[in-house]
Parts: sequence; structure tokens; C-alpha cells
Amino acid sequence: MNSHETTPGQSPLGVAMIGYAFMGKAHSNAWRNVASFFDVPAFERRVLVGRDPAGVAEAAAKYGWAESATDWREVIARDDIHIVDICAPGFMHAEIAIAALAAGKHVLVEKPLANTLAEAEAMTAAAAAARTHGVQSMIGFNYRRVPALALARELIAEGRLGTIRHVRAAYLQDWLSDAESPMTWRLRKETAGSGALGDIASHAIDQIQHLTGEIVTEVTGTLRTFVTERPGPHGLEDVTVDDAAWATLGLTGDISASVEASRVATGQKNSLRVEVYGSLGSLTFDLESLNELLFLDASLPVREQGFRRILVSEPEHPYVDGWWPQGHVIGWEHTFTHQVRDFLLAVGAGTEPSPSFEDGLQVQRVLAAVEESANDKSTITAVR
Repeated sequence: MNSHETTPGQSPLGVAMIGYAFMGKAHSNAWRNVASFFDVPAFERRVLVGRDPAGVAEAAAKYGWAESATDWREVIARDDIHIVDICAPGFMHAEIAIAALAAGKHVLVEKPLANTLAEAEAMTAAAAAARTHGVQSMIGFNYRRVPALALARELIAEGRLGTIRHVRAAYLQDWLSDAESPMTWRLRKETAGSGALGDIASHAIDQIQHLTGEIVTEVTGTLRTFVTERPGPHGLEDVTVDDAAWATLGLTGDISASVEASRVATGQKNSLRVEVYGSLGSLTFDLESLNELLFLDASLPVREQGFRRILVSEPEHPYVDGWWPQGHVIGWEHTFTHQVRDFLLAVGAGTEPSPSFEDGLQVQRVLAAVEESANDKSTITAVR
């Protein structure tokens, strides 16, 4: 039985997860490990859902789910399912999430919220309605749970950087640099919605807003598709999403920001770099050095100033006290464990988890504005 101890009279929460590929594997790892390191409400990993019967059955056995299924509608109708974790491609998010919320299930869904602004708005409305009945929902921007980035947000909120002036965020990968890399669902607009824009720029945009506590109001964007055809099972197929995206952003609080995202940045494997510049100091983070935060304190005399490396591995740092002795670093997969931990604690307490679908919708509005700006070669001055 995939569970941990319950208090007398308490029934464990039944979890169903939809999707078992890359994100399904990451989320499964989190569900498998979270109760071993954090005190969370009791739950059971009951069902893993996928379209291929043999494939999902094999994955369920490998990842530790009690059973597998191929019909998500039947699964969310079950009385023993209380949480639905959606790791399916973006084009399926809206239908599954809205149905699950209507069925009274708490929902965790991977980013971006949906493939279109209309779908994201419908999901957010469904989440707001469900919330009035105690049904919670959350979008999975897992990088909010990197301890170093969580520490960065604390330092900014404490005023250690003074007035924030501008932010740079770049998320660069190279897995599509080779023009012979095969066609996937992530390269088709009907299944992915967008390319680097929704896939990884969404993380950068969320970090800019989350770290500063401000909201994007103005966007100028550019999109490029460098490889327009890729080999598929029946020959060359058209790539209908972007390979790379750029945007300059204006935020409330008189903050300016820049975003760059690419899946053809040769030599960059998974680099999310965030730089925050304020009147009293600066911060720099790179996902490829996940346990480190660079901090410059400009209140010191100039002769003493310089970026200093904070190894974010102490029990006093966000999330770290659940893991290993001080100084022992953690990895990318731990962000999903922290995400599940926070989601379960919110569900157990009956409080609203963060980031909410409303937060996801705000990012979706920015993504839509980038696309509109790129298509029209204009500046969008009212992101909505």
C-alpha cells in the first residue's frame, strides 16, 4: 500500500495522476518521496492514467502507483480519488482540470496553465467556483520551490536590494539545436500551444513577477522559428511553434525586465538565469548551479563590495531542513517534492495553495501578449 500513517479516523487522500512521460516521472518521484522527508497529510498513490494500456501499466509499476487506467473520466468519477495531478500535454489541461474541479477533486496542473488564453480563463473561473466549496487548485511552477530562488524572494521582500529597478531572465536550452532532431508534440501548435514561449519563457516570466511581487503590464515581443521542418514518421513535417522568444516587459512598481528563451541555444543545457538589480544590491541565480545564490550588498563601502556566493544548503534556508545535514546539496527533482509538500499542506489545512490558477492566468496573459506583439510588430500596453 502506497501510504503513510494516518491519525485515528482520518482517511488518506487518494491521488490520481494523468500523464506518465517526462513530467509524470518527475511528479511520481515527488509523490513517492515527499512523506519520507516532510510531515504532510496522509495520501495514497492510487492510479496512474495514460492512453497506452501497456505503457501506463509498466510506468505505474515502475513509479509505484497502485494501479493504472486509460480513461481519465472514469478515474475522476471515483469516490476514492481526491486529488488529480495533471501532467498531460497542454491541449488537455482545460478539459481535464475543469471536469476534475467540477467533480470536487483538488487539482495540481503543470504549467503553462493552458494552450490558449480562453482555456486559461475558463480554468480559472472553474477553480474560483470550486474554491467556494473547499476544492483547491494549483499550477506547477516548480522553480518557485528552488531553495535559492525562495531565499532570493525573501531577501527582496526584506528590502535587502532596496528599490527594484530591473530584472533579466534567460532560460536557454539546446535540445533542438540539431535540425535533424525529430518532430514531437511539443513542436505542433495544436498540441503544445507554443514552443519555447510557453514551455520555458513561462517559467522566466513567473519568476520575474514572483520575485518582485509586481505584475507585467506592458510587452514587446519577438518570436523566431529557426528550423521550420523536422523529420516525422511520414517524412518532413512543419514546425508550427517558435524555437526562441524575446520580450521586454514593463511591470507595476516602475520595474523593467527582459526575457529570453531558446531551445536552440547550442551548448546551453538547462540554464535559467535570473538577475535582479536594486538600488541597494543585486542577486544572480543560475539553475545549472541550483544550490547557489550570488548576492551583492551595495550598502557596504565600495572597497568591500562584490558578489558573494551563498551556498543555499543550511537548515535556515527555505525547504532545506527536510533533507540532509548542512552543506549537502539537493537537485532539480527536489523542487517537485517541495511543490507536492506545499500542495498537500494547503489541501490539508483548507487554505489556498500558491501559485493559483489566477497566477497561471496572469502568466498566460503575458504569453499571449508576447505572441500578439511578435505577430503585429507592436507594443502591447495593456496586458489583459
